[in-house]
Amino acid sequence: MTHPILGAFAVLTASTLAAEAADWTGYTYSAVSTTAAVKGMNRIADRVAEETGGDLTITVHLGKTLQIASSDITQAVGDGIVDFAADFFFSGNVPIARILNLPMLIETDDEWNKAYAAMEPVLIDAFAQQGVVLLGGYRYPEQTIFTTFEIDSLDDLTGHKIRVTSPEQGRFVEDFGGAAITLSGSEVPTSLERGVIEGVLTASAGGAKNWHEFLPYNYRFAVNYGNSMIIANADAFDALSADTQARLREIVSEEGAAITAAFLVDETDQMAAQTAAGMTITEAAAGDAPVAREKLAPFWEAWAQENGAEYEQALATVRAAIGK
Repeated sequence: MTHPILGAFAVLTASTLAAEAADWTGYTYSAVSTTAAVKGMNRIADRVAEETGGDLTITVHLGKTLQIASSDITQAVGDGIVDFAADFFFSGNVPIARILNLPMLIETDDEWNKAYAAMEPVLIDAFAQQGVVLLGGYRYPEQTIFTTFEIDSLDDLTGHKIRVTSPEQGRFVEDFGGAAITLSGSEVPTSLERGVIEGVLTASAGGAKNWHEFLPYNYRFAVNYGNSMIIANADAFDALSADTQARLREIVSEEGAAITAAFLVDETDQMAAQTAAGMTITEAAAGDAPVAREKLAPFWEAWAQENGAEYEQALATVRAAIGK
């Protein structure tokens, strides 16, 4: 027979352990479950539950299944509406992070890795100011130019309407005589059909995967990179045990790298599939990159100066890291 005091202690202990287990709500901007990004987020959730012995569980919700706009994800995590998220549209809430997306600043995978490492302390602090813990992230392949018209040089952008995802991408388009238009992803197909836009900046493994039938031409000029941050609510993260925090960070780091690698493989696969479907893919002309870099470099400086000393220092740090 169980002693009543010991029995009560056992119940109390079980109750306390149960109370310490965390059940998080996760969210991603992507509404398609088959993307490398969503698959990676689901792997994070599965591994966290298994490797913490159930101390932390995460239920990942696809984009548009919760009443959270993509541009509000950082704020939603900071406010505790969701505990955990993949956030591609963070730049409105954490604008200093846009340094990594400035056109023509980062042009290769190696430059990206060096620039991100240099910026990481700044990013961690900037997200912390939003009540958010930056755990890691992943990036898409370089953003290139997909169009409804023939293109074999940047000069061919003149007079054409191109969909962009940031003011910085817009500046690039405008510097080459085009008109930059900002639209949500869901608006792109009908806008292409109606001639509202005549092209997009995206990756073969990104938007072009869904919109390729409307885009017969791809000019393989790397304008910039796009990336997603994987973030958690600071209070929810602080409530975890130190062991669970460490394990979560490790899992996010590993799976973020795996998502990036999967996107790079998918980029090659999608280019092959798009070519087979009739898309004309043209390599960048040799002289376009130096011209574009010269045009955009003053913009980097003006952009940082306009935003203040912190931005100027961060830009200088990145430029030193990549030798540019």
